[in-house]
Amino acid sequence: MFSTIRTATIFALLVGVTGVAFEADAQTIRQYRLEPASNGLTLAMQEIAQPTPGAHEVLVRVRAVSLNHRDLSILGRPAAAGTVPLSDGAGEVIAIGSDVTQFAVGDRVAGTFFADWPSGRRTREAMATARGGGVDGMLAEVVASHENGLVAVPDYLSFEEAATLPCAAVTAWRALFTDGGLQAGDTVLLEGTGGVSIFGLQLAAAAGARPIITSSSDAKLERARSLGAVGTVNYRQYPEWQEEVLALTDGVGVDHVLEVVGQETLSRALDVLAYDAHVAIIGGLSGRAGEIPLRPLPNGTSVTNIYVGSRDDFEAMNEFLIEHQLHPVIDRVFSFEDAPAAYEYMESGAHLGKIVIAL
Repeated sequence: MFSTIRTATIFALLVGVTGVAFEADAQTIRQYRLEPASNGLTLAMQEIAQPTPGAHEVLVRVRAVSLNHRDLSILGRPAAAGTVPLSDGAGEVIAIGSDVTQFAVGDRVAGTFFADWPSGRRTREAMATARGGGVDGMLAEVVASHENGLVAVPDYLSFEEAATLPCAAVTAWRALFTDGGLQAGDTVLLEGTGGVSIFGLQLAAAAGARPIITSSSDAKLERARSLGAVGTVNYRQYPEWQEEVLALTDGVGVDHVLEVVGQETLSRALDVLAYDAHVAIIGGLSGRAGEIPLRPLPNGTSVTNIYVGSRDDFEAMNEFLIEHQLHPVIDRVFSFEDAPAAYEYMESGAHLGKIVIAL
């Protein structure tokens, strides 16, 4: 299924972190696409002609990509067949179109989750440009992107770190700050130790908030405390974990919830809300959260359905990251050739933070 690496014809090389050489003047590149399989979709590597940038496009040599739980769900969507997977990636500019004004060759960039949502309110058209699903994603040696679908990478971050930001980090940022209005001293409930929750923990702690996080692993909870969690609850040990969360807040409740699990946790999360709390509905690991229960909730409760964020959100978050010098938590790095193994590791749920593929 996988093509072999090309023999170098010219020794002007860009050498990736994996040690695999990429030819600066390559005529072809390697990429993965989703192809039909007996149980859904599967990854297939192919070799294609290197793209050329249009007038407003930038050609990016991808150095690293990262996975999100969404990427597993896309394997079950037949309509995504033929798509280059993964929304998250970072690399360097190797060519620009004639009318590009925002970037130059050599710039370090990351792709935005939506190829075309620069700012403002969501639109149907913008939502249709989610990379790795609606349009081609980042799991390729080189991608072409409109310049509006890229952001500059903070200088202090590695490509692997920058590749973790477009989906999970921007989601946590928008949930807490853009829509949640988080302030120092607020209490934040985070569910599990996946990408969104760990970014939420780091962002909240850096802003002076009080993060509380749940997990079934004491080892992961210990790591979470080292990242700034002021309270932790093992939901295997305490099935009625909402009672433990309330106890950690002296009965006051939490001001923010990043609801990433769905049906199994929503009702418990609603039981721990303080007045004027914000609930960000994000994921659905146990099935998408359905109806908000028709029962009394604390006065001022607001609920927002979060689907990542705009380029403006990404850039605002980057300013915060630079101010606080935050480093994303990377659990494990796979090679480009081992991309299927990265998917398997994601599915195992053993990770804390982000899973990265280096090119």
